[in-house]
Amino acid sequence: MAGPKALTHPLYLGFLKDSRFTLQPDTNRCLVLGGCGFLGSNLVERLLREGYRIRILDRSNPGCRNLASVKGKFEFLQGNFLNPADIEKALEDIDIVFHLVGTTLPISSNENPVFDIESNVVGTIHLLQACVRRRLKKVVFSSSGGTVYGQPDRLPIQEDDPTNPICSYGITKLAIEKYLHLLYHLHGLEYTILRIANCYGTNQKAPGPQGAIGVFLSHIMQGKLITIWGDGSTMRDYIHVEDVADAFVKALTHNSKYRIFNIGTGVGTSLRDLLDKMEQITGIKPRVEYVTGRLADVPANILDSRRAQEYMDWRFKIDCETGLRKTWTWITGKEAQVVGPTQ
Repeated sequence: MAGPKALTHPLYLGFLKDSRFTLQPDTNRCLVLGGCGFLGSNLVERLLREGYRIRILDRSNPGCRNLASVKGKFEFLQGNFLNPADIEKALEDIDIVFHLVGTTLPISSNENPVFDIESNVVGTIHLLQACVRRRLKKVVFSSSGGTVYGQPDRLPIQEDDPTNPICSYGITKLAIEKYLHLLYHLHGLEYTILRIANCYGTNQKAPGPQGAIGVFLSHIMQGKLITIWGDGSTMRDYIHVEDVADAFVKALTHNSKYRIFNIGTGVGTSLRDLLDKMEQITGIKPRVEYVTGRLADVPANILDSRRAQEYMDWRFKIDCETGLRKTWTWITGKEAQVVGPTQ
């Protein structure tokens, strides 16, 4: 379990008294980095339902529209993940950190890999060193099952398959995974890594810079043209955000020799099939244009999540059709709230 040096490290001795085996609601305080965002807000709501005490560090204003339904039930700190003073303040009296912050996107990260490294990798190293100093119990990291593997040798992809990312985003996610293991080996800092498939659902910015489902449904509602890179055969594993939030909660208390888990459905859906499903659900025929494919897109990415099923007792519950219906209901309801009732 613990690395050889960690077994005798003075910080590890403290974990023997209040280790991961004691992670229970009401007695542990969680810091969610990026808690006002798409994934973060869904996770915060789920943690609150489980009884955990929550603090959020986010650059958003304190209003945090994504969490309006639970306003007043968590502590909010407005700050910057890259500011060491903000991190130190956020970590006070914290037991567990959920690291969901990312400063780049997969498709644009290759344009400035230096920034990607300086902000994501270096920023995370500062965070982990602060966690060691404060003897935190655990870090749970949101990695990218869609990018760390690159072009897969087989489908579905297992956690021990080769990792050869073809975008800087995936490279930095993988580097952070390695530093998590290093800090565990040297200091006994516990961690769990979730390699998440293509996540979608409530609170995803739509339209936004990424997320095919949110972008496509938003464009369908507004009658806008949908751009497809390539011929539409690109296949992805789409996982609903409620299932992902459930995986993060499971990651808190699991006890096994594994620390890296794929989180997906194991079912691939092509962009063409996705558009067909959307037409059936919305009753609206999408307007689509096809353009030349992008080098950073792999043809197919489908995750094997059997390890999470066996060792975290996690299984996805929302299939693609059900998830699309839930997302369409949310997007159309959100638009109605913006426009307001007709007179």
